[in-house]
Amino acid sequence: MKNQRDKLHQYQRRITVLTDRETEIARQMLVKGDKRKAKLALRRKKYQESLLAKTDAQLEQLEILTRSVEFALVQKDVIYGLQQGTSVLETIHKEIGGIQHVEKLMGDTTEAITYQKEISEMLSDQMTCQDEDEVDDELGVLEAEISGLSFPAVPNTRILELERSKKILLKEENEENVMAIMT
Repeated sequence: MKNQRDKLHQYQRRITVLTDRETEIARQMLVKGDKRKAKLALRRKKYQESLLAKTDAQLEQLEILTRSVEFALVQKDVIYGLQQGTSVLETIHKEIGGIQHVEKLMGDTTEAITYQKEISEMLSDQMTCQDEDEVDDELGVLEAEISGLSFPAVPNTRILELERSKKILLKEENEENVMAIMT
């Protein structure tokens, strides 16, 4: 189509040259006094101008068609890109397993968290305060080992006096709570 457009431009230039030449011939004939040949040259010029107008219209149609084809090619590329994107999304969705799979994973995660909380609660309910303190101390030692710091070893023997004082404090608190409730 672009070649055709170029040929039409060349044709227009030739017609323009011909019309200029016919005008010059008409002038020469008038100078010579041959009115009939001057009129004939002007008729040929008029005919060439009508061909030029038709060529302009054809050229305009050709340019519209060229733009339409170019736009259609752009649309084709966009549609191809959309198809590729859709294909990639479908592949990803298949790998993920769809919405049901994601919902199942979310449910499984929630169940696992709940189960872990239940175990933690059961263990903490069965442990005494001293057991909990020992667990915290042991956790501190493990953290220190991992981070490369060293702390003194945790004693394995129970301190009886500390236990007795804790029991006495708990007993006193319970008695105060009972007294407060009764009043």
